[in-house]
Amino acid sequence: MHAVAVLALDQVIPFDLSTPVEVFTRTRLPDGRRAYQIRVCAEREETDAGAFTLRAPWGLEGLRDADTIIVPGVADPSAPLSPSVRDALRSAAAEGTRIASICSGTFPLAATGLLDGLRATTHWRAAGTLAAMYPEIDVDPDVLYVDNGQFLTSAGAAAGLDLCLHMIRRDYGSAVAADAARLSVTPLEREGGQAQFIVHDYPPTPQGSALEALLTWLSDNLSRDLTLADMAAQSGTSSRTLIRRFREQTGTTPLQWLHRARVRQAQHLLETTEHSVERIGAQVGFGSPTTFRDRFKRTTGVSPQTYRRTFS
Repeated sequence: MHAVAVLALDQVIPFDLSTPVEVFTRTRLPDGRRAYQIRVCAEREETDAGAFTLRAPWGLEGLRDADTIIVPGVADPSAPLSPSVRDALRSAAAEGTRIASICSGTFPLAATGLLDGLRATTHWRAAGTLAAMYPEIDVDPDVLYVDNGQFLTSAGAAAGLDLCLHMIRRDYGSAVAADAARLSVTPLEREGGQAQFIVHDYPPTPQGSALEALLTWLSDNLSRDLTLADMAAQSGTSSRTLIRRFREQTGTTPLQWLHRARVRQAQHLLETTEHSVERIGAQVGFGSPTTFRDRFKRTTGVSPQTYRRTFS
């Protein structure tokens, strides 16, 4: 039987801890046998889990002969990793154990050095911090999970469920994974990635900056067919100067800022109105429904219709 050790670190997030416990515990093989043995392990006798204190039945010795180790998210990703936990994870990796993280659990896994040189993900709100703390990791904030073979990482909350189902499919095939998905009342594969859940706010611009008046005007005129020349004329400067100011003050180009603003407004309309996709595309300034759908999917990872079904 495949042994899964779930590592409860200090300040573990209960949702992330319970996801693999529930999913793997309920998974059955076609003949009815349990597919996994679950161990909840911790470094100390008692572990802070926020709203309650956890007493895990296994210590770090439970990691030694596990086939898979899962590191759930923690409330403080910047908390230092104890040498005992670091060494236990490294030793397990050296033995070929599969190690996966859920949400901010990517941070303690990254602290071991095992993700250096690999692609990884975490909750989109923490992706920038992960990239800054561990520049050796190729952080992808747009996906639900990343499978590097031995090491896997997932985004936040429900993405941990996606990752667990993916590992079940790797271990026992699609039929067993599909049955586990039905028990969890979730699709085996969700369309799109983490990008659809990211709130694409406008890049911050300091009040009183040279662009403040222009950005306000752009926000009020998203439905118009605007060109770079139009924006430059409105700001009273040349196109070249406008591009330079945008990069300095927003980190992007005028047209990229405009596209993002239009998609953000489209997300709002899809969530709050029953307008057709074609009408919304025109309302936010896209010249054709095809252009709107292409730009929306490029930004969010899903189609406008899928976004509406998910969030309306």
